[in-house]
Amino acid sequence: MIKIIVSGFSGSMGQKAVHMVNDTEGYQLVGVYNPIEKDLNPDSYDYLDSSVKVYNDLSQIDVDADIWVDFSIPSAVFDNTEFAIEHGYRPVIGTSGLSEDQVNKLKQLADDHKVSGIIASNFGISAVLMMKFAQVAAKYFDQTEIVETHHQDKLDAPSGTAMNTARLIHEVQQKDQEENPNESDPLGTRGGDYHGIKIHAIRLPGFIADEEVIFGSTGENLVIKQSTTDRESFMKGVKLAINEVMKRDELVIGLEKII
Repeated sequence: MIKIIVSGFSGSMGQKAVHMVNDTEGYQLVGVYNPIEKDLNPDSYDYLDSSVKVYNDLSQIDVDADIWVDFSIPSAVFDNTEFAIEHGYRPVIGTSGLSEDQVNKLKQLADDHKVSGIIASNFGISAVLMMKFAQVAAKYFDQTEIVETHHQDKLDAPSGTAMNTARLIHEVQQKDQEENPNESDPLGTRGGDYHGIKIHAIRLPGFIADEEVIFGSTGENLVIKQSTTDRESFMKGVKLAINEVMKRDELVIGLEKII
């Protein structure tokens, strides 16, 4: 039996993670955490079993568990992941907002504590495949732009998926993409910049998560597009990650590393 804690349990993604754990044979939900929740009675939540411990302070958490699933907020994810590793909980992190420096610190901490886990910019299988396909295309195109569209309540921009896509492309190309030295953009409409890769972030109601990776070359272009229409789709990736980290001994960055 794999014992699991869900952080951010009362949010939209957290609730789906709770339902997934409850519905999966071999999984057991032993605890949930969210600092904004004042009610620690599991019976107050219709999706929690009465045996599940509810926490709103990291210092309170004392339950025995194998996995820490995190769908919290960007400002809390580093502290949450650090706590999980230090307490021997294998982190499965779906919350975006971690900087490269923070990721490196967490990798070192996981190595020091010999704790496995995964930090994923996206648990959607289609999004992960999009990133892998973009890596292949990056060998053959010199110019790339990324457009990502999310719901209006997403707190961070660009998305973790967009940043990871740009990183993967840059890893393949091993050089900064060329910029037009004569370009003028007083309104900042050309988007963000990651080693010359332009990233455009859109936040609008009616969307969940979309991303386009657009490659251009003389006489041709290639567009790789992914759309998420239901958050339930992320749970396939979460389940895959949980099962995989139970067999590993290191902190993996990106679901694409295990697919």
